[in-house]
Amino acid sequence: MRRALFDHQVSAMQMLRASLGSGHRRPMLQAPTGFGKTLLAAAIVEGAMNKGNRVVFCVSAVSLINQTVEAFWYDGIRDVGVIQAAHPMTDWSRPVQVASVQTLQRRKLLEADVVVIDEAHNMFDFYRRWMADEDWQKVPFIGLSATPWARGLGKHFDDLIIAATTQELIDKGFLSKFRVFAPSHPDLSGVKTVAGDYDEGQLAEAMDRGTLTADIVQTWLERGEGRPTLCFGVDRAHARKLQDRFEAAGVPTGYIDANTPTDEREAIRKRFHAGEIKVVCNVGCLTTGIDWDVRCIILARPTKSEMLYVQIIGRGLRIADGKDDCLILDHSDTTLKLGFVTDIHHEALDDGKPKKSSAGDRPERDEPLPKECPKCAFLKPARVHVCPNCGFAPERQSTIECAPGELVELASKGRAKKKPEATMDEKISFYAQLKGHALNRGYAPGWAYFAYVEKFGVRPRDARFDDVKPQQPGLTVANWIRSYNIRRSMGRKFAARGAA
Repeated sequence: MRRALFDHQVSAMQMLRASLGSGHRRPMLQAPTGFGKTLLAAAIVEGAMNKGNRVVFCVSAVSLINQTVEAFWYDGIRDVGVIQAAHPMTDWSRPVQVASVQTLQRRKLLEADVVVIDEAHNMFDFYRRWMADEDWQKVPFIGLSATPWARGLGKHFDDLIIAATTQELIDKGFLSKFRVFAPSHPDLSGVKTVAGDYDEGQLAEAMDRGTLTADIVQTWLERGEGRPTLCFGVDRAHARKLQDRFEAAGVPTGYIDANTPTDEREAIRKRFHAGEIKVVCNVGCLTTGIDWDVRCIILARPTKSEMLYVQIIGRGLRIADGKDDCLILDHSDTTLKLGFVTDIHHEALDDGKPKKSSAGDRPERDEPLPKECPKCAFLKPARVHVCPNCGFAPERQSTIECAPGELVELASKGRAKKKPEATMDEKISFYAQLKGHALNRGYAPGWAYFAYVEKFGVRPRDARFDDVKPQQPGLTVANWIRSYNIRRSMGRKFAARGAA
């Protein structure tokens, strides 16, 4: 017998029925981690069965098939077949078929009245072809995901149903509260972006520095409170190194990656829950499909992906007996760049069109980002002055740092105000005064030329510059020359510091 639905799950079912009733055939239902998506999926399948419909339930990996079948059985759905080679439950006559996308794309498709795609933000090419097939246009495809924000998802699904937000579930007690600390800051200045996220090879090199990995372990020893912890590394080598560091510090630590056998993974899970293992280092494979009692997250893997970030943090937000909150130790600066997971919202599916970006990496945020407490490294919500963790109230200070560059006037929202374009006569006069300054100081003949390029961003190529006579610099030009020389001097210092 299926468990009773909570109010937010009942509401989700009502919104889904309304979407299908209004003519949508490709609805996407967003349900955050901890929503009870498995129970909701069982209710969707049961509702279809009660109408005499055949259902295909798709999972994103073969390893999730048995887990899904067990969940359905727990909720009373037992007339289930499995589409997988040599699986003991293979029976195509059953009204509910559970299959992985990897198996389906190699088989002739069965007839079905409803298709449910779990973790539907992973939009495989097979799904695209299947949903676009003319023979399947009248069949509803229902997507389930905690993070349906993948690029172009709106081309394949026609309605976004937001069943609840993470903050709403926290407020209602269905998800755990959390605290975030940013105890160290990696230097990612040289890491390129590939396909919207950091280049993994360069990222691993940046995060694998000895001082940083040592600080990750030291921070957990000081702040982790011995909590059962998942540590997310960049790649296998990085995660292994973190495991070695924890073990060297006397912390029993497990390791899991995509190649870890199922029985070994299950053994680690049992030891983790028994307290025999305190930390499990992993590479991206514990982001979905697990229901562990995790009370601390170590984010040692920077990302620009909101989906990956929310999935990772979500592993620690499930409630448990005796759990007051989840501790997040963010060594990646991801929270400072993307905000808290409770701040990330999308009201519509992405249509695949380029979005306006403030930094070229992600869409511009309307809301301000969290701030780090300078005393305890606790990440405070935006506009919170007194640190909720240690009570420190910093004095208001200037955040301006001197660096090579030219000061510009700011308009609204911190954007640089566009300067009026100089006329040709003004440019010629400026060049003449630069030549006068070079003559006074005995500079090389090319000094005025390069100073002009620095000022206007173009070369003095017009014929009218050829016969320009040196003039004594006025106050405006003299002040600009002074700032130009300061910028050049500081530029040399920054370069020397970088070389050191």
